[in-house]
Amino acid sequence: MSLWLCRAGRQGEYESKFLTDKRIYLTWDQLDIDLNDVDSQDNLYEILIEKYDLDKKNTAINWASQIWAGAFKMKIGDWVILPSKLNRTLHFGKIVGNYVYDKSQGSPYYHYRAVDWFAQDIPRDRFDQDILYSLGAAMTICRIHRNNAEARIKSMAENNWYVVRSRPVVEQMEEVDEETAIDLEEYIADQISERIIQRFKGYRMEELINEILKAKGFTTFKSPEGPDYGVDILASSGMLGFGSPKICVQVKTEANPIGRPVLDQLIGTMSNYNADYGLLVSWSGFKSSVTSEISKQFFKVRLWSSKDIIQEIFNNYEKLSDEIKAEIPLKRVWMLSLEEQEG
Repeated sequence: MSLWLCRAGRQGEYESKFLTDKRIYLTWDQLDIDLNDVDSQDNLYEILIEKYDLDKKNTAINWASQIWAGAFKMKIGDWVILPSKLNRTLHFGKIVGNYVYDKSQGSPYYHYRAVDWFAQDIPRDRFDQDILYSLGAAMTICRIHRNNAEARIKSMAENNWYVVRSRPVVEQMEEVDEETAIDLEEYIADQISERIIQRFKGYRMEELINEILKAKGFTTFKSPEGPDYGVDILASSGMLGFGSPKICVQVKTEANPIGRPVLDQLIGTMSNYNADYGLLVSWSGFKSSVTSEISKQFFKVRLWSSKDIIQEIFNNYEKLSDEIKAEIPLKRVWMLSLEEQEG
């Protein structure tokens, strides 16, 4: 069994289609050629140079290697990891079909492999940092095998997606496959996420969310530790908190994505407290039964996963309390954004 990384667009724009269709697509725009008619990866390189008028040789080599791998180097039975851009989770699938070219699918869905998505929404925080580092390869498709990744992830799958600690944890951050750059945004988020979950488990996560809301200008009331009767934080605008919007906040730090009953409970609590809106916070993200309700609840409820919490920390860091900043010490860094690696 080989292990492959596959991305569903730079912003995860194809993720839902990948999962719903039970496929991975080679999402190079307007690549309307049947790869079965291409003799080799070298010939594909020449085709890409001409078709996309590429003046950078390395770009064509990079694209050809990824496309060829997705079509022919991936074998039936190989596993695929799809990092979510919507939640900080990973989806796992098994290749169950050979390469197919179907122009009727429309661009960029001409090329695909059938996949059995056997595990979805597995929190990234369960994986060792060196594994996450390898998954940070800034490519659409590449093989993952550093630090015995294939065997370790298979062991996790057999252990309900928890790390098997009978072996020593590999701490070395090795260079990712294909000698490519890593997705720095994802790598940094993993580092910060590990720090946050170490310092703000359970009730302390409520403290962090409360501080973020105060930094955003809300007056808040946080329920004391213990039974919360369906609400962890109340927030409203104004100096004394008598203004609108009035928000009920529920915070969850379970190890798994939360489901629809928690959302329904929050909506009921909003009515009990005469709140205008609700904020549901789940560090491990949300099941599809919740995300499918996003459009219906757009004018009432917002969802924050760990990805959103980290972004809110970035957005409001200077206004957070000194105590929070001491526990999450961050430094702003500016860099060029180069996006030539992905198709």
